[in-house]
Amino acid sequence: MRDAEPRFVGLDLHRHDVMVGAVNAHQDIVLTPERVTLRRFAQWAPRHLRPTDQVAIEATTNTWALYDLILPHVAKVVVAHPQQVRLIASAKVKHDKRDALILAQLLAANLLPEVWVPPPPVRQLRSLIVHRHHLATHQRMAKNRLRGVLFRFNLPAPPGDVASPAHRAWWQSISLNPVERLRVQHDLDTLDHLTAQITEVNASLAHLSVCSPWAAAVPFLLQMPGIGLVSAMTILSAIGDISRFPTPKHLVGYAGLGAGVRSSGQTTRSGPITKSGRGELRTALIQVAWAAARYSPYWREGFSRLAPHKGPQKAITILARKILVVIWHVLTHRTMDRHADPAQVERAFLKWATDHRLATSQGVSRTQFVQNALVLVGFRPPD
Repeated sequence: MRDAEPRFVGLDLHRHDVMVGAVNAHQDIVLTPERVTLRRFAQWAPRHLRPTDQVAIEATTNTWALYDLILPHVAKVVVAHPQQVRLIASAKVKHDKRDALILAQLLAANLLPEVWVPPPPVRQLRSLIVHRHHLATHQRMAKNRLRGVLFRFNLPAPPGDVASPAHRAWWQSISLNPVERLRVQHDLDTLDHLTAQITEVNASLAHLSVCSPWAAAVPFLLQMPGIGLVSAMTILSAIGDISRFPTPKHLVGYAGLGAGVRSSGQTTRSGPITKSGRGELRTALIQVAWAAARYSPYWREGFSRLAPHKGPQKAITILARKILVVIWHVLTHRTMDRHADPAQVERAFLKWATDHRLATSQGVSRTQFVQNALVLVGFRPPD
């Protein structure tokens, strides 16, 4: 009977090991905190964890591998929000044994702030999006170094992109000392390498866009002004399952695009956006908003109305929030965007079909690929 008693197990996870401790429903310690190396945890878990156990673990870089390992051996695994756990259980005395027991105690008391556990396809897409972001960051750094050369030596910049392949002969022709010439050549080589890698990532994103579970949602995002394939996949990777957001307000808060509020007594003040959600989602939406304000008459008019008294940055943030509300509606209700231009939507779907030969990979013509997407979104009735 004692073995059947539910235990609440806390795992304080680190790079090389995990501290394990457990309490029962009465908050009595039933498993004294023990340090287990990650190398032997796969053998430790089935021998020491029970089918009736509930396990708590904080979300961190290597959480998901441990989550998948533990789940078959226990009744439940809860992934905790690390910042919220620290707010609830702040202490002046902090060490690994205490942290493991705090997780266990919060779980036993049903006070643990959970995070959504993304399924493997979402984890993989998020990993690919993060990888692309890192490549693009290094690409920008290399371009900035080239611009720095122009600034230091008072050289006029070539027209357009300073790192364009069309300007390689120009870079070779300018007069530089041997050290600077070597640095420039290395930056140009780096850019060539990064460009090829980003192209490979984009191809991978494109092929994922026509595979389950993303194929059913991608057309609904691509129909919207300002959203291309990369931004669509970034948005979907961050959202995961749209049904976990019961209202647009929940999704806006998740993106950190909601206004901060300070309330005291009868005084309530709103402040800047919280920026407390997923950063890549917020960044993608700001980029989408700028593109929409440029190419869509509807969003351009909204930006023009807001910018004079809000300023361009605040105006584009407001547009990003409004676009996210539209995204919630089109993904939740699987409906067309009433502000979309049908001709522009058809061009967007044609680009989707053409890039990386997606229509061919699906065994259909580009015309049929576009037709299928238009029917799915609702711009055309089925034949």
